[in-house]
Amino acid sequence: MAETITFFVDKLSNLAVQEASLFGGVEGQISLLRNELEWISLFLEEASATSTDGRRLNLWMNQIRDAAYDAEDVIDEFIVRLEHQRHRRLQNLKFLRVVLPTCVIFADKLPLIHELDGRIKEINVKIEKILANKSRYCVENAMMPSGAWSSSSPNEVVTWGEKRLPIVEEADVVGMKDEAEAVKQMLLINGELKRVVAIVGMGGLGKTTLAKKVYNDPDVNHHFQCRALVYVSQVYTIRELLMGIANNIMTETYHMRNMDENQLGNEVCKYLDRKRYLIVLDDVWRIQVWNGLCLYLPESNRSRVLITTRNQQIALDAYAKLYQLRPLGEKESWELFLKKTFPTGSRSTISQVECPAELEDVGKKITGKCKGLPLAIVVSGGLLSRKEKTPSSWEKILRSMEWHLSQGPESCMGILALSYRDLPYFLKSCFLYCGVFPEDCEIKASKLIRMWIAEGFVQARGEETVEEDVGEDYLEELIHRSMIQVVKREWDGRVKSCRIHDLLRDLAISKAKDSKFFEVRGNIFAYPFNPRRLIAHDSQNISQHLSNCHRLRSLICSIHIPQVNFWSCLRSAKLLTVLDLTLTADPDREIPEMKLPKEIGEFIHLKYFRFLGPRRTRFPWSIGRLINLETLDLRHIFFLDIPFSIWKLHQLRHLYLGAYPILRMPIRDQRCFSSHLGIDKMTNLQTLYVEQHGWVVRRGLPKLTQLRKLHIYGPNIRSNSSSELIFPSNLVELILVYCRLKQDPMSTLGKLPNLRALKLIDSAYIGKKITCSSGAFPRLEFLRLNGLTYLEELIVEESALPSLKTLQIYECNKMEKLLHQLQKLKSLQQVKLKNMNHSLIEEIKNTEGEEFDKIRLITSIT
Repeated sequence: MAETITFFVDKLSNLAVQEASLFGGVEGQISLLRNELEWISLFLEEASATSTDGRRLNLWMNQIRDAAYDAEDVIDEFIVRLEHQRHRRLQNLKFLRVVLPTCVIFADKLPLIHELDGRIKEINVKIEKILANKSRYCVENAMMPSGAWSSSSPNEVVTWGEKRLPIVEEADVVGMKDEAEAVKQMLLINGELKRVVAIVGMGGLGKTTLAKKVYNDPDVNHHFQCRALVYVSQVYTIRELLMGIANNIMTETYHMRNMDENQLGNEVCKYLDRKRYLIVLDDVWRIQVWNGLCLYLPESNRSRVLITTRNQQIALDAYAKLYQLRPLGEKESWELFLKKTFPTGSRSTISQVECPAELEDVGKKITGKCKGLPLAIVVSGGLLSRKEKTPSSWEKILRSMEWHLSQGPESCMGILALSYRDLPYFLKSCFLYCGVFPEDCEIKASKLIRMWIAEGFVQARGEETVEEDVGEDYLEELIHRSMIQVVKREWDGRVKSCRIHDLLRDLAISKAKDSKFFEVRGNIFAYPFNPRRLIAHDSQNISQHLSNCHRLRSLICSIHIPQVNFWSCLRSAKLLTVLDLTLTADPDREIPEMKLPKEIGEFIHLKYFRFLGPRRTRFPWSIGRLINLETLDLRHIFFLDIPFSIWKLHQLRHLYLGAYPILRMPIRDQRCFSSHLGIDKMTNLQTLYVEQHGWVVRRGLPKLTQLRKLHIYGPNIRSNSSSELIFPSNLVELILVYCRLKQDPMSTLGKLPNLRALKLIDSAYIGKKITCSSGAFPRLEFLRLNGLTYLEELIVEESALPSLKTLQIYECNKMEKLLHQLQKLKSLQQVKLKNMNHSLIEEIKNTEGEEFDKIRLITSIT
């Protein structure tokens, strides 16, 4: 709660400076409000570092929160009405646009300012009464300071990559050695008739960890020709699961994205035919999952399917060979606890992890409370890793743990609640927000962080630190505390995707409901219904309720179309900051095209907008009014018709456009290429995902000085008459897909001084030879060549690619030699080859020499 009020205080301060002309008439009341909220925010930060189970304190905090929300709503509604009035005046007086200023004249503002002044006064009086109640009802006495609770500030979170010890990730936990070996043998025995193996056990027992440990085992990797791991959960579709399998075993194409279930299933079946494969289905709740997928998995007594489930009946119905997972023993529990509490390295052994003698007794008591559940152990260890290593500090944690466990029979949930309470105030909202995603969903880290930023949970540290970097630090801190689990990491070690354990997700949803942080709804809506954040996955009757959601700030929903009057009902939510909307339809009633209404431009507070809808979607010109938008994600719209007014969105940091965007502009504005509406004015862009167009490369890219990541799709990429590619020198990551370049791009790309990752994918280059010249790519650490079907040779000259650590080459079938080029890469740590020419594989495997043995040790071939 404290971070919410802190964000609003900062917002008030910024508005007072930026919009002095708007708030001049109510400056005194706003200043009074800001001063009171600054003190309240400080008090709440301190309250978050105490035991806050007192009903008086919770009631007082809830009343303060509601008052702050009311104040924010009043001010933002004032800005919306003012902008609407300004826009209407301009529409009515277009012929005087040159003469009149763009702001509303003062006489028009007076009624709005008078109303705002009255409403802010009411809120100040309300807050004054709430503050008086704090003393009257002895609210301070309800706060019981305890050294067990965190009191960190946002600036005290360890910066990612700075003095951060490696943490214990799922695949590296101790224990489960015998279990992993047993499951592995079930998968590898050739004579085994049952192709399904099931790991069964209660929640928090480590089924996913065990499955991933087996999945990543070198023997398993060597035995199976292709592997896939997908998370299922309670909400799923067979098509989504098939797409997850396809993404693991094949190179995803835009064509695959638009296949229906049967087409995609046949594609997967065709690929798996005559191959020895392993498919892992994690967290299966219904036998229908297996019944729907088995149709597309060709039978072979050498291929296997591994499922994890809490329900033994599912395993029996699938005729699976059963492995019943048991809780960890005392010795293994202690080892896991030590590795998490005293992290000395992700690969350290128990002999390298020591517990001070004075802490051993209390530490084993804490471990005993976890009852052998790995999830409870690692969360407890993550909590203690952030505490003073003293008996008194650990004993306070033990007492708090005993109190939580005394509140109910669910021991694991009590321990998880304790770890949530220990989070610093600025991380609590970040953790709760993870509950907005569907169960067992693989969450893209970049998406999560951008939503945090849009919600105001992330604060930059000084002028030189971007919020995205701070958000990454927040995510790493939650991972360190085992509140979030890593699924994949990027080439540079940053988190690519993550997930939240279903028990922790249940905790997040429960806490969010108690604090009115967000509401998760299905098809039944309770009254009164006016949430601030609404999560509605697969909801079929949401439209009729949106008209009552005047306070709505975030809407994350997946709805079935057509729903009657959805957009008109959404108009009442004028204060939206985050809109993540997925529209679905029955396969036999697919809507070929959609035109979004012009009213979408009324959401002027919108900062994050992701839309996934029909294959062909047309956006109105009013999208140019979303002047506060920071993330616009339209990448999954195949044919995107978008107006030229998009270039008015100068605050955009992350822009994702579909495969075939059509940039629409009126005839009278044909000269806009050189006007203020060009992409070169979007100087805040950090990420750009777009199909290539002459107007992108030729006019704007070199001027985007903040651009870090660029993804370009499409042929005939050109920048000027000399046909040279021009990219901003600050680029860190570049991805070219299906550009069909005829000239070797490396001579140009190798000069980019800050480029650290380069991916050439699906005929990005159609030449026969790639040459990395001497001195080229001074900082490049990651290089992927994927689907370059004409490529025959990769040449690495001396002193080229001096920093390259990872080289991946997939499906470049005409390449026959590589080994001697690899020998020149002195910093190389990993080579991955997939679906390559047989001659090249034989060269890698059979060429003799000590220097080549070193290369073979770091090379993976599939």
